[in-house]
Amino acid sequence: MFSQTLHTALNDQIKYEFDSAHLYLSMSAYFEGLNLPGFARWMRVQYQEEVSHALKFFDFINQRGGHVVMKAIDQPPTTFESTLDVFQQALANEQKVTALINQIYALAVQENDYPTQVMLHWFIMEQVEEEQSVSQIVELLKLSGGQGTALIMLDRQLAARKEDEH
Repeated sequence: MFSQTLHTALNDQIKYEFDSAHLYLSMSAYFEGLNLPGFARWMRVQYQEEVSHALKFFDFINQRGGHVVMKAIDQPPTTFESTLDVFQQALANEQKVTALINQIYALAVQENDYPTQVMLHWFIMEQVEEEQSVSQIVELLKLSGGQGTALIMLDRQLAARKEDEH
């Protein structure tokens, strides 16, 4: 079992992961509305990943004898300025999640909670990949101007994303 502080932080992280999932699904809907199915697919796969991340925390809390507390999911934005704006918001979201996971890890270190530290190693490396993936798309959108033929080509590239890759 873990301390109440760590227990609360892990439960809060479930909420943040579901908030992220909800954000990405909203972004997917936005791209569907723009007839950009590749961007929509990329965001939908991202949604599925965030749900799986929430469930990893859910399962870990239960494995350690804790009690999962489901919290309300925040309302995500539904409109965006551009494809670049969407991915800049996605990057900001990933950076926020990274900071939250790092805070939980620091707490686990402070409390000498080794099982939580080990579990969080996976998330720490996952966040490195998440931020890199989104950053690359942001840079491609900036480089291409985020419109015209370049946008169509990027849409096709993103459509090829498999469900278990970043």
